[in-house]
Amino acid sequence: MKKKYLFSVIAAGLLSLSSCSGFLDQDPDTIITNDQLYSDPVLIKSALAKLYGDITFGQRLDAPEDYTFLDESIRYWREERQDQGRNWWIQYNYDLVRKMNQFLQGLRESTALSDTEKAPLEGEVRLMRAWYYFCSCRVLGGVPIVGDEVFDYTPGMDITTVQIPRSTEAATYDYIINECHTIADMMSRETNKNSARANRWTAKMLEARAALYAASIAKYNAMMVNPLKTEGAEVGIDASKANSYYEIALTAAQEVITSSPYSLMKTNSTKWQDLADNFYNAICEKNGNTEVMWVRDYVYPGQTHGFTKSCIPRNMNQDVESSMMSVLLNLVEAYEPLSTSTPGVAAKFETGNVQDPVFFDTPTELFTARDPRLGGTVLYPGSFFNGMETELQGGQLNKENGAWTIKTSTRGTQDSDGNVITAISGPYEPRDDRQCNRTGFYIRKFFYTTPSAGTIGRGSEMWSPYFRLAEAYLIAAEASFELKGSTTESLGYINAIRERAGVQPLTALTFENIVHENQVEFAFEGHRWWDLKRWRLADKIWNGDSNNPSAQRRGLWPYLVVDKGDANHGKWVFFEKNMTEIYPYPLKFELRHYYGEFENGWLNNNPKLVKNPYQ
Repeated sequence: MKKKYLFSVIAAGLLSLSSCSGFLDQDPDTIITNDQLYSDPVLIKSALAKLYGDITFGQRLDAPEDYTFLDESIRYWREERQDQGRNWWIQYNYDLVRKMNQFLQGLRESTALSDTEKAPLEGEVRLMRAWYYFCSCRVLGGVPIVGDEVFDYTPGMDITTVQIPRSTEAATYDYIINECHTIADMMSRETNKNSARANRWTAKMLEARAALYAASIAKYNAMMVNPLKTEGAEVGIDASKANSYYEIALTAAQEVITSSPYSLMKTNSTKWQDLADNFYNAICEKNGNTEVMWVRDYVYPGQTHGFTKSCIPRNMNQDVESSMMSVLLNLVEAYEPLSTSTPGVAAKFETGNVQDPVFFDTPTELFTARDPRLGGTVLYPGSFFNGMETELQGGQLNKENGAWTIKTSTRGTQDSDGNVITAISGPYEPRDDRQCNRTGFYIRKFFYTTPSAGTIGRGSEMWSPYFRLAEAYLIAAEASFELKGSTTESLGYINAIRERAGVQPLTALTFENIVHENQVEFAFEGHRWWDLKRWRLADKIWNGDSNNPSAQRRGLWPYLVVDKGDANHGKWVFFEKNMTEIYPYPLKFELRHYYGEFENGWLNNNPKLVKNPYQ
């Protein structure tokens, strides 16, 4: 007998799928029966859109503070936290899985659509379900897999029949990979408006990413002094499985690269700023984008967010907020010098010290000598966004009694000659002064250029990419390297990304090059946390040691040289600044952070679950 469960359909405007070529023609706002829902093609697609709105996992543009937890940026207010969060971006939501399974059951039984019409819709929901399992597994390890089952509770029933044990970590990844491989043939091969809906290539990208994660965990967990594992393998993947997973990742990524309709966005110009703008556009520009493959989209009105408003430089602000994020020097220095003799490796800035400074003619030349992706990712002193200059100045460098000295003041002040002392944006240290820059850098990536995007009333339409083609190239490079070493094949994939960026090609590939390339290519795109975890590097890079530069949050403050009697008058200097005034504790990632906690409520409801290591 057909189940008479209910499905709540709430204004499908939760997602910009309404803009996808008539994907939604109306916005139902009532609770309707199963029979009503699946007898109407419009309602079916509306319910599908609702599910898309429920699967935004990980860092989110509508939660800018999410981008300040790692070694990419910090907030402007004091943060006393001493270690990383074990349960950041945790997902354990089987109500959502049930809704997806309800949809699949109703869709399969529906007579309102033909089998040909049903197939891609089923593929999309199964892709979303696989995405959920992936986002859950990367935090928790193996989780219960319920398949297509829709569990209904009846008073007096044996509750143990709906208590599903955790699958192994390997089996969970296998499920995700196999689902993606199966549904790919059900889904459209074509692109869609604003990349808001999943297609065949989304499935192949998730297949590739899941296989790469599984391979990395199998290899690098086994290399730990004390590998993380549970008795039933709910955590831990046997090292012998690594190569087979790398093979799957490589094959899936290669198919996306060679057969999909997507292509890397390039510019014919070799000018630094053009290369920087091209990189920004490859990620952030919706019109004519050939690279972004699947996103959480936003469309005005009603579907916008406040990322631009919250994070825009103070001197550019359009509303009551600004400057939530200050980008760390830790990230900025990762962008290699263009003239480096060791391409694919981060390098510190050579700026001297107060008594022996290095002078620069402009505030920009230090940064335009680096990988142009820096300019597409970060607003640095003197850079422009939307035709406005990024005003950043921590103070002046003056000479007193023959010695250089730093002069600062409250933000927005000038000396008697009209020279700025400290810019209104900062950088500025006192904790009681809010909405100012702390590090000397702002974010550029994901700022929206539309006028008034930084206001409460308008908000930003900037999308948040889940997948873009560049990842397929870097997955292929990594998987090929792990399987075969530094070969023409692996070099070809990573150099395709570096060529687009405008940096030197690599002549030999190392694991360190792969780590570096992922860091600079995908800054603020929700990769770094998961990458360092799967490589088992997080506890080494963020080791809680205040003497470790990679664990300490650092800035680079710009100062204007003001001394009319000196040849360097009007030039600029930069000095490194530790952020200990507002972030007193270095980044600390403990072994327990590699896997999240199974909450007591989950364990009480399902005694077949087991706890994770260090829980």
